[in-house]
Amino acid sequence: MMRNRIASLVESSLQAALTAQELTTSTLPDVIIGTPANSEHGDFSCNIAMQMAKGERKAPRQVAEIIIRQLGDGQGLLTRTEIAGPGFINFFVAPTAWQASLLEIESQGDSFGRTTTGGGKKVQVEFVSANPTGPLHIGHGRGAAIGDTLCRVLDAAGWDVTREFYYNDAGAQISNLALSVQSRCLGIEPDDPRWPADGYQGDYIREVARSYLAGETVEASDQHTVADGDPQNLDAIRSFAVAWLRREQDLDLAAFDVRFDVYTLESGLYTEGRVDAVVRQLTANGHTYEQDGALWLRTTDFGDDKDRVMRKADGGYTYFVPDVAYHQAKWERGFIRAINEQGADHHSTITRVRAGLQALQIGIPQGWPEYVLHQMVTVMRGGQEVKISKRAGSYVTLRDLIDEVGRDATRFFFIMRKPDAQLVFDIDLAKQQTNENPVYYVQYAHARICSIFENAAEKGFLIPAGPTPDTLACLTTAEELQLIKLLAALPDTIVDCAAHFEPHRLTYYLTELASCFHSFYNKNRVISEDHNLTAARLYLLKRTAQTLKNALSILGISAPERM
Repeated sequence: MMRNRIASLVESSLQAALTAQELTTSTLPDVIIGTPANSEHGDFSCNIAMQMAKGERKAPRQVAEIIIRQLGDGQGLLTRTEIAGPGFINFFVAPTAWQASLLEIESQGDSFGRTTTGGGKKVQVEFVSANPTGPLHIGHGRGAAIGDTLCRVLDAAGWDVTREFYYNDAGAQISNLALSVQSRCLGIEPDDPRWPADGYQGDYIREVARSYLAGETVEASDQHTVADGDPQNLDAIRSFAVAWLRREQDLDLAAFDVRFDVYTLESGLYTEGRVDAVVRQLTANGHTYEQDGALWLRTTDFGDDKDRVMRKADGGYTYFVPDVAYHQAKWERGFIRAINEQGADHHSTITRVRAGLQALQIGIPQGWPEYVLHQMVTVMRGGQEVKISKRAGSYVTLRDLIDEVGRDATRFFFIMRKPDAQLVFDIDLAKQQTNENPVYYVQYAHARICSIFENAAEKGFLIPAGPTPDTLACLTTAEELQLIKLLAALPDTIVDCAAHFEPHRLTYYLTELASCFHSFYNKNRVISEDHNLTAARLYLLKRTAQTLKNALSILGISAPERM
């Protein structure tokens, strides 16, 4: 990565300055390389001189001058360096270094963009984790897209990623599900006074009931369930309905190209005794008290605004207690780092779950687990909000969107905004085959390059492998150099996406790269009578196609060769 190469040069310069006793700081701060907002100010920048100025008892610009003097031309990597403002150091990379970076892209092929930043360390990402009470809705869809892409980004950044789905298959909602299916089995309709007060009314409930009465077998994730067929056996109905809806969710996620490594059931935490064990441990540690017939956890000891009920007066546990037990299990499985991708409506659970984990006193650090919360999605068609699904009744399902606009567009649209920003999903825009549609715009760039290759082959031009420096030296126009710089930025972009839990940055990168390519193509003739220049530009576009494909793959989106 070019950014790392610049950082290494600065670190070497600092060491040389220390050896020459021009600097005296014994413990050097981390060298952070950024990108100037204005490209005229250089390719990269660094504020290390300002960080060190106080300790050195020198003005930041004096420290910068020392670093630059030791830096020189950076072993041929730099054309010049400049001091800007109060002491920023701006770096201008030599065109030959940018041109040579294309050879690295070629050598890495499908692996270009991947880094070892994560060092193979374990990280667990929990996402979707929908209650098995109905089809996945668009909120689940956005969570699936963000969570899955975050996993792909972390994997590309060198982390050992485990994808996990947690099913809340216990509690009042599951009881309501079972009663709803039982009612359908008995021929009771939602307008009947015997219908459960909080029952589920979507058409899918009728499908579950029909399958149960037919004695069907359901294979879902890691579960094998055979219908009992008896409409009076509520326990059997409950187990079958959960399995049936888990299978439906599996099919939705498979259509979305989302997979999981581990499935955990909330009910298992109870049957294994984990929930009771957590309560006993918290009580033994002195963090609980009884009041008004309920058992409370002193979450205020750990930053909460008020204490929380753990066990209600009726003996049932509140929902955050099994969450604490579940996360204790994550910690025991060796996940020093765990990330939960959830809807913004889960914000209130963060403090109490973390408080419960701290109160266990088993060495879990503060701020564990980490959270990524996404905001709601509004679906629009023809300028009007779409609110219901024919099958689910009360909401738009993920499958509705996939069926109508396709997997690629659905994934891209869900990812292309920062998770904590509300998202408007415009179905009409997602279906357009124009440059106004961002996913089409990016995919078309790849297809357009492929068509250029076909045209070149028809005219007898071949794309060179490992071109000579003389050939690469032909790439000197502003559009060519800008395109090369963007290609080289993919690994840094992946690292930043992983570090900040912001996969939307990759959609921004792809949009900018596609725009840069289209600009290059509109201003520069690729195939010409100058064979050396033609070879250089074909080589550049080959690397561009590879980079587009690699970045789209990390988003879980295809790179079509024809459109």
